[in-house]
Amino acid sequence: MNVSKAPSSRWLKSTQWLADNLGQVVVVDGSYYLPTEKRDARAEYRTGHIPGAVFFDIDAVADTSINLPHMLPGPDQFGEAMGKLGISETDTIVVYDNYNSAAVYSAPRVWWSLRIFGAKNVFILDGGLPAWKAEGRKIEAGEVKRPATKFNAEMDTSAVAMVSDVQRALNDENVQVVDARSTGRFTGKEPEPRADLRSGHMPGARNVPFTAIMENGKLASPAQIKQAFEKAGVDTDKAIITSCGSGVTAVVLALGLDAIGKKMPRIYDGSWAEWGARPDLPVTKD
Repeated sequence: MNVSKAPSSRWLKSTQWLADNLGQVVVVDGSYYLPTEKRDARAEYRTGHIPGAVFFDIDAVADTSINLPHMLPGPDQFGEAMGKLGISETDTIVVYDNYNSAAVYSAPRVWWSLRIFGAKNVFILDGGLPAWKAEGRKIEAGEVKRPATKFNAEMDTSAVAMVSDVQRALNDENVQVVDARSTGRFTGKEPEPRADLRSGHMPGARNVPFTAIMENGKLASPAQIKQAFEKAGVDTDKAIITSCGSGVTAVVLALGLDAIGKKMPRIYDGSWAEWGARPDLPVTKD
C-alpha cells in the first residue's frame, strides 16, 4: 500500500490517519461538481464512499431564498441540517471529496462552513476519495444514517465577505481580492460554466487559480503555494478576500494561505455567480 508523505497543512489528515481512526471520527463526503460536468454527487456517493461517511449536499445546506448557488444558510438552518446528519459541533470531523485528480476541491468549502458555524475539530482528507481508492482501501455503497444529534451553531460572520466588502477592498490598497478561477475564465477568454454571467474579472483583482497550489491531487508544498501567490503579485501579509465561481475553490486558496502561516482570508460567498450577474458591477477583461 502506498502511504503518502505528511500533509502540507495542519487541517489535512492522511488516508492512513483516517483508516486508523475510522471508528472515532465523523466522515463527511462533501463532493460537488459544476453544472457543466453533468455529474450527480449524491448518486456517486451512494455508489461508493468511505465507510460510515454521510453526504453533505452544499446545494441543500444553503440559503435557497437567494437566487445564487449554495450561499451560506443562517445558523439555525445549518445547525438543524447537521443535527439530522448526525453531526455535532463537538465531533472530530474529516471531510473529503471526489473531484477527479484534484481531490481538494469542494471539501475545503464544507470544512470552512463547519468551522465558521462552531465546529473546532474539522479536517480534510488529503487526496480525497481518489487517494483512498488508489491505496485499495475499503469502500461501501448505499446511504449512511447516523443517529440524529444536536449541532449548536453560531456563525462567525467576520469570516464572510459580502459584495459591499469586495467593492471597498478593490479601492483599498491595504486589501487584495484574489480570484481562484482558471486563468481563461479570469481573463474572459473562456466562457463561464453558468448561464447569463459576464466573462472577465473584477478590476484590480488578482488571479491565483486553485490548481496552481495543487500537486498530484493534493495541496502543494508550502514553497509552491508561496510561489503561486508571489507570481500573481499577491502580498500575503496584507488582508485578503478570496473569490471564485461560487464560493467553493475560494476556500482552497484560504487553505493554502493558512498552510504558509498567513491569516485566513475572508471568503466572498457570492463570488462570480453574484458579481458576473450584476450589470451595475464593473467587469474587465485582459
